[in-house]
Amino acid sequence: MLLSRRTREGNEDPCEEFCPSGNLDCLREKVLEVAGLSEIFKALGDETRTKILYLLAHQELCVCDLASVLGMSLPAISHHLRLLKMLRLVRYRRDGKMVYYSLDDEHVLSLIREAQAHFAEQR
Repeated sequence: MLLSRRTREGNEDPCEEFCPSGNLDCLREKVLEVAGLSEIFKALGDETRTKILYLLAHQELCVCDLASVLGMSLPAISHHLRLLKMLRLVRYRRDGKMVYYSLDDEHVLSLIREAQAHFAEQR
């Protein structure tokens, strides 16, 4: 069966006929390995959450400190922190009535640094 079609650019699609490769079952299993990762990238896709994570990479901070540095309200910061906690990107500890936030682990900082390096690359 010939399935010639045009792409958005007007070029011919490189697949002129439907003939799937033999190892597609293996690739379907590979796709499962990245299930859920998009949620982390969605979280990092928000500028405020990325700033929060970056600040927490430098030191442990409370909601008041984050709100002050970022010029935002306490409820707004708390909302972002709640999502970051759900995704296990940040953790917290209590000290009396105060709650201090930090990165959950170094992997989070690695993601940010890799993104920074990519962004800084000269094309």
